[in-house]
Amino acid sequence: MAEEAGGRSRRGAGDRDEEEGAAAAERGPGVAYQMFVVMEDLLDKLKLLSYEEALRRHNMRPLSRHYFALPTNPGEQFFMFCTLAAWLITKAGRPFEQPHESDDPNAVISNVLSELRSLGRAVDFPPSKLKAGNGEQVCYVLDCLAEEALKYTGFSWKRPAYPTEELEGEEVMEDDAELTLNKLEEDVAEEESDNEENFIDLNVLKAQTYRSDVNDTAKHEEILQSTTDAAEWNLEVERVLPQLKVTVRTDNKDWRIHVDQMHQHEDGIESSLKETKGYLDKLHNEISRTLEKINSREKYINNQLKHLVQEYRSAQALLSEAKEKYQEGSGGVTERIRVLSEITEVLERVKQETEEKGSSMTDGAPLVKIKQALTKLKQETVQMDIQIGVMEHTLLQSKLKEKSDMTRDMHATMIPEATVGAY
Repeated sequence: MAEEAGGRSRRGAGDRDEEEGAAAAERGPGVAYQMFVVMEDLLDKLKLLSYEEALRRHNMRPLSRHYFALPTNPGEQFFMFCTLAAWLITKAGRPFEQPHESDDPNAVISNVLSELRSLGRAVDFPPSKLKAGNGEQVCYVLDCLAEEALKYTGFSWKRPAYPTEELEGEEVMEDDAELTLNKLEEDVAEEESDNEENFIDLNVLKAQTYRSDVNDTAKHEEILQSTTDAAEWNLEVERVLPQLKVTVRTDNKDWRIHVDQMHQHEDGIESSLKETKGYLDKLHNEISRTLEKINSREKYINNQLKHLVQEYRSAQALLSEAKEKYQEGSGGVTERIRVLSEITEVLERVKQETEEKGSSMTDGAPLVKIKQALTKLKQETVQMDIQIGVMEHTLLQSKLKEKSDMTRDMHATMIPEATVGAY
């Protein structure tokens, strides 16, 4: 019975697991990670409610990011759940007694769920899901209570205010010698703004143009008549070349970067696939050859041992026939043993009755007992006769005494009457 009950319980647990797996499949592949998202939202709401002060009063540490999403210590997690639930219900404006470690878990869970239903929240799971102190149901209950507490305190979510991005804070630390594209654009913009702000004088402009033409002609003449060494020129070019490098600051949020990364990963996968495919093909060929060898060897062994296999099969058939005959014979033997035991019992009972009758016929003890009883009866009869005689004598004496008393009384009454008549 215990094995059947254990089997039924195991089958029931298996059916429940299959139903939960089917429900999770219907909800989507990301349902296993939904409680992590709910736990992060719950932690933000608890921080808005300053839950650290409530935990500090109970000498508890603040929660981690995924405290109720992962099973660590069921007892500690369940007590933390009960403490936070009671505190959130109180924050929502409803009186609720703070639970203790010695309280009944079922009673605490039923009280929490009744308060949650009274707040208008749906509870479509069994209360036993909360006993573990972790999981999707625990995160759901605490999240609903936190939302109700925020509503009661008058908190409302507002649109996020994004901070203004500063270029100085976002610039990557680069070498001072490198020239970025943003720096070039800023320099050009500053030069344009300076040119717009300054007053343009035609005479000054003509003078500047003249001086620039003179300088250009001089420079051209110097270049045409250059005496610079080619080696020194190359060294100078190599020295200045890093400073002429223009780096474009990349943004990780740009879709082009993601596309480039996808192409890079695709190329890497293709190269790795080519190399791995060669190894796999080689392994496949080796396994195929090994299987062929095994099959051929098996066929050879079967051909060599064919007559032994036939003999073994015939021996197995004979053995099965002998076992059947043995079973039939053993069945008849057991039946005959049972009949023999019954006959033996009847025989023993008859023997016992015969011995009892024989002993009663040869034994003189009953006669002795009868004689003793007769003598005892005679003695008792004699005693009874003596007692009867004594009683009769006593009765006679009493009657005589009464008769004498009566005659005396009669004489006593007759004498006074005679005297009275004489007078």
